[in-house]
Amino acid sequence: MEKEEVYNYVRDALVEALAVDEDEVKPEATLMGDLGAESIDILDIVFQLEKRLGIKIERGELVPDDIANDTQGKYVLDNKLTELGIAEIKKRMPYANVEALEQNPMVVNIVQILTVRDLCYIVESKVNVA
Repeated sequence: MEKEEVYNYVRDALVEALAVDEDEVKPEATLMGDLGAESIDILDIVFQLEKRLGIKIERGELVPDDIANDTQGKYVLDNKLTELGIAEIKKRMPYANVEALEQNPMVVNIVQILTVRDLCYIVESKVNVA
């Protein structure tokens, strides 16, 4: 499968789930901020992509839950990512632009940084991309 095909599948899933125009779906658009997705929409989009492409995207691949839900203070303290938390996000989400999290390290912002490009990257890792 070509990268462009993956992008088209992702774009189509986003257009259908979010009722946005195709021209709004740009690689740098954030799923939640720019395209208005909510958590339930993300689940729907992932389900559509899994079904159409015969892949499985684990929830932790989009947002590392063990980091976001850390109650031990290793990754999160007072609802903010620690330096170790930021480093771990960079390690587990190498495709994501973590600069926004560094500026505003609130845990709720982890999912806010996900872009169309990031979703394509995850899908590409599941299918054979030429």
